[in-house]
Amino acid sequence: MESRLLSERSSVFHHADPYAVSDYVNQHVGQHCIGLSRTTHPQASLSHRKFAELDLCRISYGGSVRVTSPALETIYHLQVLLNGNCLWRGHQREHHLVPGELLLINPDDPVDLTYSEDCEKFILKVPTRLLDSICDEHRWQRPDGGVRFLRNHYRLEELDGFVNLLAMVCHEAEVNEPLPRVQGHYSQIVASKLLTLMSTNIRRESLNTPAASLERILDYIERNLKLELSAEVLAEQACMSLRSLYALFDRHLGTTPKHYVRLRKLERVHACLSDASCSVRSVTELAMDYGFLHLGRFSETYRQRYGVLPSVTLRNRG
Repeated sequence: MESRLLSERSSVFHHADPYAVSDYVNQHVGQHCIGLSRTTHPQASLSHRKFAELDLCRISYGGSVRVTSPALETIYHLQVLLNGNCLWRGHQREHHLVPGELLLINPDDPVDLTYSEDCEKFILKVPTRLLDSICDEHRWQRPDGGVRFLRNHYRLEELDGFVNLLAMVCHEAEVNEPLPRVQGHYSQIVASKLLTLMSTNIRRESLNTPAASLERILDYIERNLKLELSAEVLAEQACMSLRSLYALFDRHLGTTPKHYVRLRKLERVHACLSDASCSVRSVTELAMDYGFLHLGRFSETYRQRYGVLPSVTLRNRG
């Protein structure tokens, strides 16, 4: 396995000062600090390739070293242990990695690793924007805080074919005349495999699943209630025909898209009128913000649903 993950053709440092290697890593792979014993003078080695949006790195410090970082911030690290061993420390737990194991570090995870003298790693650096773009392309749902890997270490045999994919990427990175388009495709594949093979906080329902489609539409409505949300707009957002959209709403909600949107707008207005922390200059202005242009009709619809006029709700707010 080790021989397939970057060769000497990608060598940047060989038997070098560990701090010089660390400075290079800070520039290209991820911010960190290293701590070495003052009584030793290890010689470090590093190979590196930029590959589309990814960075490929193979590193050994040549001695026992502690690597720390408050957080990687905008990148993920996937680290494959090739030789030696490595101690990972997390919150009230730790894990000894051995060759053939893989460690995943999220952007907001503190880094605290101790390498053995013979430790050698392959590191894949993945920017957060790449995983976000994959989720957007497939319409996978991710929390507002971004993609997060829920499990941080694996045996490589658990990840069907992933090490072979990494080997192909490394081979492609070292060809004499690299093709940017090919590298871009490989990067997309690597990111997609990470999100499908490993445990994450994203939801990957099929686009063809009615419940998943409806959930995406309702989420879009909630985020855009002040806009004019016609059935045509919703169908375009959902990538479905008007007929399919109407059938989806009828089957799951027993109503039409227009009626549902109008109801959610009315509920949002009612919530704001009732909440003393919500700034309201006037009922008229708030109603118009949510597209109720016929104020007499709006007031009557509001009274029918809530039993009082909107002005009364505003006056009686807590």
